[in-house]
Amino acid sequence: MSQTMSVRFLTMKGRNIMDNETILFDRLEIIKTMNIKHDLEHNSYLSFSGGKDSTFLHYLLDMAIPNNNIPRVYVDTGISYQKINEFVYNMAKTDKRIIIVKPKLPIKQTLEKYGYPFKSKHHSYMLEKYQRLGMIYGVKNYLGVGENKVKRECPQKLKYQFSDSFNIRISDLCCLKMKEEPMIQWQKENNKTIAITGIMADEEGRRKNAQCFISRNKKQQFFNPLSKVTKEFEEWFIQKYNIQLCDLYYEPFNFHRTGCMGCPFAIEIQDELDKLQKELPIERRRCEIIWKPIYDEYRRIGYRLRKEDYDPQN
Repeated sequence: MSQTMSVRFLTMKGRNIMDNETILFDRLEIIKTMNIKHDLEHNSYLSFSGGKDSTFLHYLLDMAIPNNNIPRVYVDTGISYQKINEFVYNMAKTDKRIIIVKPKLPIKQTLEKYGYPFKSKHHSYMLEKYQRLGMIYGVKNYLGVGENKVKRECPQKLKYQFSDSFNIRISDLCCLKMKEEPMIQWQKENNKTIAITGIMADEEGRRKNAQCFISRNKKQQFFNPLSKVTKEFEEWFIQKYNIQLCDLYYEPFNFHRTGCMGCPFAIEIQDELDKLQKELPIERRRCEIIWKPIYDEYRRIGYRLRKEDYDPQN
């Protein structure tokens, strides 16, 4: 057995991990196996965001399945960074596999119709339930006044929102309406059953511990080739194969994430806005317009954003 194919182990934080060459071989074999088993070239598409993870996966797929025609589907939501949009649209000029779709409604109309995100998807979900259905069983538990103890209880600072005096419409539907539904619609129209995603092993929240292949039904399946690898391996791959990313990942920006611009779900949103103010002030102003009711409330109660007013002229 060659040195590259042999299993060698390194120790990190008390656990054994395979070295990068072995991980690469393993992931390539997984993709090849899934292609044989599920005919990825005809049945799948890559959920492509233009960010680091999906760009990395774009090249990994090509390495595993040379000359594949797997579509890379990008949703132009209107709340992506302009440089991400430019990166994807430039790729589309030379790579016909890049497919660009759009949501039914622009972001402002979507937020006004379905509600704004606040704190987290779970908090927004519970607040939407309260605003629509009142003090139901699950809401009581979330507020800590129900019969059952829950793992994720509403922070004391935000319990005031579960009252008639709080008049900002909140929901967790923004991601669904702006990203997931346009992708699912394209999937149905093009008879694709498998979404390939860039979910990685060291992500948090609902993505943590994601399985490699998930089958909800015959028409909705998910293949997560990166579910067993970490950001460390991603960085190694990008450097080794000289992968070109969106400009936001380089000087002077040095972004770590390029999701929805200024999303109120981001815990470190103040740092993001400070960076935008310095490097991309026009993008900062867009954030302030799109998310204004939530930013205003964050500042009013001193939550995630500094209390001082934002001056768009500075």
